[in-house]
Amino acid sequence: MRLSPHMTVMQNAATKAARRLVRDFAEVEQLQVSVKGPGDFVSQADLRAETIIREELERARPGYAFLMEESGASGGENWTWRWIVDPLDGTTNFLHGIPQWAISIALERRLSDGQTEIAAALVYNPVNNEMFWAERGVGAFLNDRRLRVSARREMLQSVFATGIPFAKVPAQRRLPFARTLGALMPQVAGIRRFGAAALDLAWVAAGRYEGFWEIGLKPWDCAAGILLVREAGGYVTDENGREIANFDGDLTVVAGNAHMHGPLRAILHAAIHPEA
Repeated sequence: MRLSPHMTVMQNAATKAARRLVRDFAEVEQLQVSVKGPGDFVSQADLRAETIIREELERARPGYAFLMEESGASGGENWTWRWIVDPLDGTTNFLHGIPQWAISIALERRLSDGQTEIAAALVYNPVNNEMFWAERGVGAFLNDRRLRVSARREMLQSVFATGIPFAKVPAQRRLPFARTLGALMPQVAGIRRFGAAALDLAWVAAGRYEGFWEIGLKPWDCAAGILLVREAGGYVTDENGREIANFDGDLTVVAGNAHMHGPLRAILHAAIHPEA
């Protein structure tokens, strides 16, 4: 399939970083790891991958701004194009030898009215050689195969993904999660927590899950995945049903196919806003 210039740049950067990550993953016990906080690790692998991706993207598109997990925001404030990058989504999985991790790259565009949109997206799991990618108006793909979200209509047949709060997650987020889980569990075929939000969203786009939710995601966790789901025919909003269009703060994300997004969003809304 003929790729656009932007997507060619993104795939080349991800592929180059992945080669080093795969080598590090094979020697994960030898990695030197520093602790950012409970359950939130950063390794040399993270930092090396981010450096490789940044160098590749800057070489191909000088002047584009960046929002990256490890190094934060950089570039001019009046940017027209911005890369949103997580060089290693699923770091804890990676450091425990669990092959559920990915590189996530999104390209954000600022429009003439000041609003922004995700123009292109990539989520790459090199262990499984799965390159999920999408461009606005073009569709979503896994390698060279077009993706569509699941067509399941019944909650009892549906599997959902989420991120379970862990040690560093503020206490005020744990209760809404518990309420959501308590309401959802009796109605569904299963709930999964695989530890990489970018891949969870990519799997919704691929029809492997019927939906996904999480409270307090960072932009680099979900920007690429949001476009993947939308281009695969799914829906992504916050718990209030508003489209997610601002990628400069913490985000609550509800994603799903046409039949499951509404019920999942309603359950999450009730859990976050029980007084409503």
